[in-house]
Amino acid sequence: MGSVSTDERQAERVDERLPKQDRSRATRQRLLEAAVACLAEHGWAGSTVAAVAERAGVSRGAAQHHFRTREDLFTAAVEYVAEERSTALRALFPDGPTDRRAVVSALVGLYTGPLFRAALHLWVAACDEDQLRPRVTELEARVGRETHRIAVELLGADESRPGARETVQGLLDMARGLGLANLLTDDRGRRERVVAQWVKVLDETLG
Repeated sequence: MGSVSTDERQAERVDERLPKQDRSRATRQRLLEAAVACLAEHGWAGSTVAAVAERAGVSRGAAQHHFRTREDLFTAAVEYVAEERSTALRALFPDGPTDRRAVVSALVGLYTGPLFRAALHLWVAACDEDQLRPRVTELEARVGRETHRIAVELLGADESRPGARETVQGLLDMARGLGLANLLTDDRGRRERVVAQWVKVLDETLG
């Protein structure tokens, strides 16, 4: 048997103070957060169950108790990312948005941070992993619908207006593209100009 790391011992001491159900939930949460961080920093190839377990401060056996396979772990991690993205967006406007530009900037921000970077690594892996592809495709379709629904709500868009739905979707596609570009270079000045132009397009189309 391998030695127990300091992180694992510390995590175990914290878990011992919690009821069993809460310990299980806390362990699962740490694994998901560690999986997201591993994907964002090291990509799919460098993100093994063992690496995630070590980062989370739990044993590999504990990780496999919660997630039977690597695909289970990282699919759950991307679902966690999606939930965090939605939560983060809503948290920016607890009383409802008043500034359309702020909403557009917030949407773009979702695609230029570490949560999106982690999801992107999984998309790339899904292209070559037959077991992973259908699960990620299904999940991303659901995430896309939810993100579109939130964007419509925050932008105050009436999708019965001609072109409104396509314009909102175009905004999300644009934000995703900026997120991809941000992987290579941080061009905030250009990004701000693009956001300003999209606000004008939205104002013209949505009213």
